[in-house]
Amino acid sequence: MRWSIVPRMLAGLVVCLCLVPLSAHESQVVERISLRAARLFDGTSMHRNMVVEVADGRIVFVGARDGAVTHDLGDVTIMPGMIDVHTHIDWHFGTDGRYGNRPDGPRETPEQRETAIAANLRATLLAGFTTIQNLGNRGDGALRDAVAAGTLLGPRIVSSLGQLSPRDRTPDQLREAVRASKAAGADVIKTFASGSIRDGGTLNVTQEQLDAICSEARAQGLRAVVHAHDPDSIAAAVKAGCDQIEHGVFADDRAIALMKDANVFFDPNIGLVLQNYVENKAKFLGAGNYTDEGFAFMERAIPTLGPIFKKALDAGLRMPLGTDAVAGAHGQNAREAVARVNAGQFPIGALISATSLAAESLGLKTSLGRLAPGYLADIIAVSGDPSQDIAMLRSVTFVMAQGRVVSQ
Repeated sequence: MRWSIVPRMLAGLVVCLCLVPLSAHESQVVERISLRAARLFDGTSMHRNMVVEVADGRIVFVGARDGAVTHDLGDVTIMPGMIDVHTHIDWHFGTDGRYGNRPDGPRETPEQRETAIAANLRATLLAGFTTIQNLGNRGDGALRDAVAAGTLLGPRIVSSLGQLSPRDRTPDQLREAVRASKAAGADVIKTFASGSIRDGGTLNVTQEQLDAICSEARAQGLRAVVHAHDPDSIAAAVKAGCDQIEHGVFADDRAIALMKDANVFFDPNIGLVLQNYVENKAKFLGAGNYTDEGFAFMERAIPTLGPIFKKALDAGLRMPLGTDAVAGAHGQNAREAVARVNAGQFPIGALISATSLAAESLGLKTSLGRLAPGYLADIIAVSGDPSQDIAMLRSVTFVMAQGRVVSQ
């Protein structure tokens, strides 16, 4: 299916990116859609020759039955739409092909930014990721609403509406910042316990600051996810009662044990983000801390990611699939699952991490991440059997989002 994406503006803010179908196969919501395929992964296990029926945007039947269906998909695997629990969907390369508005480069217009973000959303959805947790973009509110309304082609967005950097703020100021994020409509709090990997990734906040952020998030009914690379920053985030640790590039046995004892989620990002930076080095170099020294940190870290992941896997940590996808990486999210299997995870475990476990980490385990009656109809199909060859996740043949067929 092909789409034309038409940006619109209101009071200087993006409110929707309207979709114009370019073929006769228009995106559709009908009273009842039925899908049959050779295999079905329901979010926890594989089944053969199953049918899924959808009505009014929700799954109403999963099981074996004879008779006609609206979509006979053949020798594929039907599964829940995948979930990426850490993206930066707004990150993109400019009209000069480089990241960041640079003094010596062209200035990006609002329309160019809208178009680039729309392209990232489209690529992510058509790659089979029907939900993302976007961590850091203050403009996500309009994007989230437009996707939910069906006026923007993209995955469902769970957003932090920015990020909370402790810096020199007092615990009381940080608590107020959490409350302000909740009032603005944030779904989750994103904060930092360490610097960037490009700066060494060491602890750079106080325990009192993290305690304030994570305890206030709980009081407001929000989850708190924490950027933490080194063991000390991971330990501080765990002690503060935060819900999910991001990255952990320098996690050691002590940090892994602390995360296990606290039963927090750990999102290690081993298969896409650093590799994408290196692959696109020339496009990032010179922006902020994207220096030769910073790239050297990332290049040295890549070979260590698989072994750290395997240690965490053997320890029994709950690791939902997250990529930290930035400019250049959108639509390649399934590379994370492939890397995890290459590092020692069974393919079925990688499938679970991208579906039911990811939904659980978002607090959405009763509505997303499974194919079962009552769940939201985010459904994809991939070639072959991904429980035998995880690379099949990169061959998406069908996408239904919010009960709407968007690619077949």
